[in-house]
Amino acid sequence: MENIKIQLAAKAHDYEIKVGCGLLKNLEFLNNLFPSQKSRAVIVSNKKVFRLYGKLLQNSLAKAGFESSHFLMGDGEKYKNFSTLKRLLDFLSENKFRRTDFLIALGGGVVGDLAGFASAIYLRGIGFVQVPTTLLAMIDASVGGKTAINSKFGKNLIGAFYHPSAVIADVETLKTLPTRELTSGICEAIKQASLAGEKLFSQTLEFLKKFPVKNFRKSFSNKPFLQSLEKLISEQVKFKAQIVSQDDCEEVGRRDRFSRKILNFGHTIGHAIEKVTEYKRFKHGEAVGIGILVEAEISKYVANFSEREVELLSEAIGLAGDLPDLNGVSRSEILDAISFDKKNLRSSLEWILLEAIGKPKILDGKQIADETILRCIEKIFQKRGSLCL
Repeated sequence: MENIKIQLAAKAHDYEIKVGCGLLKNLEFLNNLFPSQKSRAVIVSNKKVFRLYGKLLQNSLAKAGFESSHFLMGDGEKYKNFSTLKRLLDFLSENKFRRTDFLIALGGGVVGDLAGFASAIYLRGIGFVQVPTTLLAMIDASVGGKTAINSKFGKNLIGAFYHPSAVIADVETLKTLPTRELTSGICEAIKQASLAGEKLFSQTLEFLKKFPVKNFRKSFSNKPFLQSLEKLISEQVKFKAQIVSQDDCEEVGRRDRFSRKILNFGHTIGHAIEKVTEYKRFKHGEAVGIGILVEAEISKYVANFSEREVELLSEAIGLAGDLPDLNGVSRSEILDAISFDKKNLRSSLEWILLEAIGKPKILDGKQIADETILRCIEKIFQKRGSLCL
């Protein structure tokens, strides 16, 4: 028997994440990524976002020399599914898109996840550009190459690690966001800040104190607000990029503080809440906000997370805005839903908890009693005035 080895050079995938105001007005830099004489672009979006920014994007692409078309999907998590994916793949095939062509994901995390996954599997991979238009997508979903669709068994269970060719975060697109979408993004920012350490957490908390979320939409004519928002988004993106650069594909065996797994703080409970409520009641970040509160309580019992820092997280989530109530949601249903979470490995769930702000800890689910989880869920439910079933 002859053993034949194939040695593959590791292919680094570097790409720029641009953060600023008015970036969609000039896309000439895309000529460095795609040859405009040979490449076509398809903009993947939903009706609401495309109505706001589709024409601007199409005009900028035309000025840069690119022919473009568009594909519109439904708005919301329930449309991030096989059916929508098939429609998009059929659209690409019917229009004879080639390996030199590329997709542009114009929208939030749902659009970015689905367009990215389609890019990963169409013709075994074509280029795509993330143009996030929500705060959550700018600081988290668009950075790092996670693409996926949902199934009946849970969220993001079917997908691929596939990095974009570029990310364009035009901060001006946030001025049309509904308050709930802003709240959703702020909850994700609080999650990242709690993992990054005191500096980013303090910056995030002070920003929220100075600029209440309910006033965001009125503040875009305020230069100090725009400068502070742009700076905060940039720092949030830098933290996410730092983690991704050290653990590109979320290595299964890693448990250090730079493991990509730490970014799932708040998500074990958050994803379970989304699943139990059939992705209809909560925005993703809102569910993560509740997850942060519950998992901070669990951290107190299991990882010696201080009461003072629990209160700091609670204060930050309070400043993020109003979250939907939990009435009618069952504790036991949440516990059952957790078992289907995508981080369930070898029959034991891994929890991301905090020893302190900036000190995440990855724990085997066997180390946390169900009674502790249920007690912490009930405490947060009661604090929020919700009926705990």
